[in-house]
Amino acid sequence: MAGQLQSLISRFLDHLRVERNLSPNTIEAYGRDLAKYAEFSRRRKLFTPAKAEPELMLEFVSELRRSGLASTSVARCLSAVRTFHRFLVSEGLLAMDPTENLQRPKRHQILPTVLEIHEVEQLLEQPDLSNPLGIRDRAILEFLYGTGVRVSELCALRLQDLFFDEGFVRVLGKGSKERLVPIGEEAIYWTQRYLAEVRPMLARPRLSRGVVFLGARGRPISRILVWKEIRRYAAMAGIRKPIGPHTLRHSFATHLIQGGADLRAVQEMLGHADISTTQIYTHLDREYVKEVYRHFHPRERYGDV
Repeated sequence: MAGQLQSLISRFLDHLRVERNLSPNTIEAYGRDLAKYAEFSRRRKLFTPAKAEPELMLEFVSELRRSGLASTSVARCLSAVRTFHRFLVSEGLLAMDPTENLQRPKRHQILPTVLEIHEVEQLLEQPDLSNPLGIRDRAILEFLYGTGVRVSELCALRLQDLFFDEGFVRVLGKGSKERLVPIGEEAIYWTQRYLAEVRPMLARPRLSRGVVFLGARGRPISRILVWKEIRRYAAMAGIRKPIGPHTLRHSFATHLIQGGADLRAVQEMLGHADISTTQIYTHLDREYVKEVYRHFHPRERYGDV
């Protein structure tokens, strides 16, 4: 009996992969959340979704909260379970969705970490340019900050996706949606330098597959390696904020909006399907404006006199 639920979860993940063409990272996230649901069901001897009741779903949510998960993680997990049950209903495998009337946990908006411009400059200066891999890393940092692409998009970038004469790169984003992203002169310079001086040393037949950024052994660079290198350079720069590749994406968008960029244009560059996702950067900009006010307004600095 226990295998029945696991078989249905596997069928659902195949649906996400084949029918909805979701990215491997998204499917992996669904799998992790549904594994929590499967473990909960196993302990409750609930081996088939047909026996799931709304009360048990409430118990599942309560258990997630008691485990110490953040409200955003609870909401994401519940969303995965909802989508799973809706799939079963649509396929005729379940008569009723037990999550239909389950209230979604309130999600508090968490503003992402953003680097100040001088912090970005400090970070960019850290790679050792006497080392070929240092030139590669400088190109990666410049590319991430200069385009705002996701790290997964950077790692999948191919040589034929670079249109430097036109000032664009082609990116394959979430859901295999293709978009053109502007790229600035600094990012072009360092990427071209890497392509001329370093990539030929790293490239290996049948391993590199035309991918732009390569690891030391010639394979396409991994997201984990990019994340580790950015953390290392941040420590070298004395940046104490918790950062990763996405921090450069957040900084890219925030600095554009601070400079007066149109929200729709930023949405297009980031590849957001919904502009509400992009609007978080307007909140960040308001925080910046308030900080400027607090720092420079005489009443804020000195109080009433």
